[in-house]
Amino acid sequence: MDEDHPTASWDAMPDGSAFYRKLSVYQMQWSIHDLADFVVAGARYGGPLAIMRDPTKMVAMTRLGGGSVNSKQAIQVYSSAGSLINTFNWDQGRIVRIGWTFDERLVVLNEEGTYRLYELQGDYMQYSLGSDATETGVADARIYENGIVALTNNLALLEVKGWSGVKATPLANPGLTEPPHAWTVIPPDIFVARHAEVLLSSETTILAVDSLSASDQRLNRGPFFHIAPSPNGKRLALLTAANVLWVVTSDFLNSLIEFDVNAASGNSSGGVASVRYVQWCGDDAVLLGLDGLTLLVGPGPSMQYFYTSSTFAVSEIDGVRIFSSDSCDFIQKVPKAALTMFLPGSTDPSAILYDSWFLFSQRSPRADEAVRHIRPDLASAVDACVDVAGWEWSVRVQRNLLNAAKYGRAFLDSYNPTDFVLLAKRSKFLHTAPSHLLVRLTARSQHLLALRIASHLSMKPDAVLKHWASAKIARAKKADGTTEDDAAICKTIVDKFLQLGGGDVSYAEIARRAWEVGRLPLAIQLLEHERRPADQVPLLLEMKDDKRALVKAVDSGDTDLVYTVLLDLHRRLQLGDFFRLVEEGGPRMASAASLLQVYARQHDRETLRDFYYADDRRVGSAVLAMEEAASIEDPVTKIASLKAAQKFFSEDKERAFEAKMVDEDIKLITFQQELEKDVGNKVKFVGSSVSETIALCLTNGLSKKAERVRDQFKVPEKRFWHVKLRALADASDFEALDAFAKSKKSPIGYEPFVHVLVERAHKTEGATYVARCEPARRAELYALCGEWAAAGKECIAQKDRGRLEEIVRTCTDALARRDLEQLLRTLG
Repeated sequence: MDEDHPTASWDAMPDGSAFYRKLSVYQMQWSIHDLADFVVAGARYGGPLAIMRDPTKMVAMTRLGGGSVNSKQAIQVYSSAGSLINTFNWDQGRIVRIGWTFDERLVVLNEEGTYRLYELQGDYMQYSLGSDATETGVADARIYENGIVALTNNLALLEVKGWSGVKATPLANPGLTEPPHAWTVIPPDIFVARHAEVLLSSETTILAVDSLSASDQRLNRGPFFHIAPSPNGKRLALLTAANVLWVVTSDFLNSLIEFDVNAASGNSSGGVASVRYVQWCGDDAVLLGLDGLTLLVGPGPSMQYFYTSSTFAVSEIDGVRIFSSDSCDFIQKVPKAALTMFLPGSTDPSAILYDSWFLFSQRSPRADEAVRHIRPDLASAVDACVDVAGWEWSVRVQRNLLNAAKYGRAFLDSYNPTDFVLLAKRSKFLHTAPSHLLVRLTARSQHLLALRIASHLSMKPDAVLKHWASAKIARAKKADGTTEDDAAICKTIVDKFLQLGGGDVSYAEIARRAWEVGRLPLAIQLLEHERRPADQVPLLLEMKDDKRALVKAVDSGDTDLVYTVLLDLHRRLQLGDFFRLVEEGGPRMASAASLLQVYARQHDRETLRDFYYADDRRVGSAVLAMEEAASIEDPVTKIASLKAAQKFFSEDKERAFEAKMVDEDIKLITFQQELEKDVGNKVKFVGSSVSETIALCLTNGLSKKAERVRDQFKVPEKRFWHVKLRALADASDFEALDAFAKSKKSPIGYEPFVHVLVERAHKTEGATYVARCEPARRAELYALCGEWAAAGKECIAQKDRGRLEEIVRTCTDALARRDLEQLLRTLG
């Protein structure tokens, strides 16, 4: 077969159920002879390898590769081609686990719970899992792209989500009595519940643990020495103690494959073959790594690949990378579209279109005949050529497939070329997802290339620009070795962002990086260009630039942001410094001062009192004291609070009236206390107004005390008559009321007597006072009291026909209405 034909690298499963191809990607450039002597961690999506000596094995120093090694434990980072990228020297205790993040940073975790995030250039950030991990120690860990799950020496699980240095949170207690035989983590991005789940092999079963619970899957085929979830999280590969590979669904309900590794590896001595790793090849097959041999196990029989030394594999979403001492290979399943196109003798429309392109390039008239033969299926054939071109690695074959698609598209009346154009643009340099490629390039400081690719693919350059700016800040040196000026760096970054990012790139993250490396002035300068206060203000607070944070929050007009700043400052600063910061802003800080008062009035009156005192706001302090007095039940405490208010008012010459009124209130409460003692505390006087106090005195037989209140607080006579009238009417003391009415000429007249009594359903008693009222009002008042006959007589006496007609209309007594109508007729 032609070595350049796409099927030259294909291998069929023994039963022909599927085809897989093995591509030799690189010949390794390192001097490592056997990967079994090392601990290896590989980054996905074609990322680098981190290699360190296995401390459990004796290795000659000359076999470590990559040059000399000092006394510190070294971690060497290689590209997929075996080129040394960098070497990190570790001096923080025994390393428990190494792994990679999504953005290609190396994570190194030690037994004390300390972990570092290394950039490929050697810069790192150091964090800790917390005091629990430090005290108990870390026995093992699993690192996935967006977090860590650590197993402590007391067999508890801790999880770190993200790489911002957040505190580790404990997972549910798995109830282990001994370390698990094997364990793994299903990451949140592929787990159906969208949180990390830990699977631990314990005795004969598997425990599934998350943040809320630990559940026994009730299996009886363990112990399991390898557990590997598929890239989509829907399947699990389990290796039993008898070297049987058992593939099940992730819910353990369906068994998919059972495969005897010993039999397939040719171990006829009855021993157990040593399986070094279990990895997935896409979502359909499992790769088993043995010494010098790898087994690819699919739904049917297995395939064998032989190597001269031990291997290491990295699972990818579309295949698996295999590293040995001398090569990097990639194994992936051949998709159905490629099978139908390239298998010999295929009559699929896509295969015919592909062949017709070659006929056309040879100027054969059969090309047109072939295309017209598949005309009904031509659109699907063009799509198939585009899809297979995206899968194919060979540039020559890819170009042929795109030319075939272009040729077939010319025969279609209408066709959406979007996929074709995108693939044609990407195929010039790209065999992976664009976002992953940009991450890889920026991690290697290939910013210019990443920017050009982003521009070519019409992608936002934000991520590349952020990484470039962070790297520039961290390594800002002049030619003579001195640090570059902050203003110059800021101008360079801003100009570049405006030129390439359209001004939409956030400066807050770059400013945070400048602050982290100790360049506070540069961080502040960069934040001045941040247009989103919600990103700007929190960082200013972290940097303790309190005044600038408060000013930016106020200028934003966002009350929630202002409250965030005020509460943070109140929590951190001394009260004097806090109030001074708010007060010294002048009119610009007026809104912040107002919001502080609103919040403190509702939630923290003690702070409001201190703020008024510090700002010398006597009136505000007095009002606050009065508000507090209004809510106090104890008279002694109430009087003390009112005295404080009276003192604040008296210190302001313009508030003499308010000071006098508060003093009157104090006298009233004092007098009310005496009244309560007089009645044996059976009636509550404190808290009542002057009018209410008079009424209470009258209803409780304390007439002399009522007059004393009137005299002491200078109650006007008319007001006193109204209060006494209502009090006696409420008490139904009609004799006293009559005596009161006859005691002297009423200063309020007698009509109020009628109304008050009628309001309290004492119409008969009210009618006795109508005769003392003005003649013009008597008819209406008699009607109000239900005295219809008397009302009619008054209308006759006044010769008021209109009023009589109105009374007739409003009369509710039929007999009385008839009499009123007779009176109405007498008026003519």
